[in-house]
Amino acid sequence: MTEVNSNIPQPPLDILQIRELLPHRYPFLLVDRIEEIAEKRIVGVKCVTMNEWFFQGHFPEKPIMPGVLQIEAMAQTGAVLARLLLGQGYLALLAGVEEAKFRRIVGPGDVLRIEVEELYRRRNFGRTAGKIFANGELASEAIISFMMAPIDQL
Repeated sequence: MTEVNSNIPQPPLDILQIRELLPHRYPFLLVDRIEEIAEKRIVGVKCVTMNEWFFQGHFPEKPIMPGVLQIEAMAQTGAVLARLLLGQGYLALLAGVEEAKFRRIVGPGDVLRIEVEELYRRRNFGRTAGKIFANGELASEAIISFMMAPIDQL
């Protein structure tokens, strides 16, 4: 792991530190912990429990974490890295999703390892490659584009 700079907190980051970096709150904060931070890579963790709000309707008889929320978890993990690298005055906004693939059902009891690598960044636009592993098995992956917007202009 490469240290980015002295202003970046060293992992692990707990939920309270993540809440300082992201505006998301329950029930939509989908990253519980950050385990690795490098210049172009970050690894987060999400512990999926039966108490998740989305299981009430998706699906009560066979609880499955929606794919769109898996993509959101990747985007939020990448947004933590973007905030750390580019500064607290900016917020990463989802700009696009490409090549999304869902390879395994994610359900209660799964521990998700969310790996996000920066592919490209120029000015206020970037692209990342995200992968989610559920208990060691590849569950989903996607290319996610984002824009950095000044918080005071939102």
